[in-house]
Amino acid sequence: MKTRIALIAIMTFAVGLAGLAFASPTVEDQIKARQSAYTFMGWNMARIRAQVIDNEVEFNADQIRAAANAIAATANSGMSAMYSPESVEGTGWKPTRLKAEFFDELDRVGEIAGNFIQQANALAEVAELGDADAIATQFRATADSCGACHRNYRASE
Repeated sequence: MKTRIALIAIMTFAVGLAGLAFASPTVEDQIKARQSAYTFMGWNMARIRAQVIDNEVEFNADQIRAAANAIAATANSGMSAMYSPESVEGTGWKPTRLKAEFFDELDRVGEIAGNFIQQANALAEVAELGDADAIATQFRATADSCGACHRNYRASE
């Protein structure tokens, strides 16, 4: 039941983002949607990290499962629609940190994004099993794949 509720919430979020992209195709809205999606994934990554890496919060398999499903759903939601060359400059909720090199290396970006999607999907699969050690291992792989894009295509604050 909790998984179903989480899935409905994730689908609603994804549809909302898609609606935003079609309803208001401004660069500012594109950047806001992108920043919102990454903030949402980051919040869910922090929920998992607190439980299986930092051990700051008691392990709760249901919470981790929901967070991992949210990350995978967002990763699979068509994030590439939130990028355009015009979105290298501008402000969404805050100034964008997207580097121009992103559009010069689209093949590499595609490989990095594809790996992130694979790792996020694997995290959701491992979370279903509820094994904290396995989740921690896959969490690290997912975080590393996410960081590959940050290291190459996101400017420092």
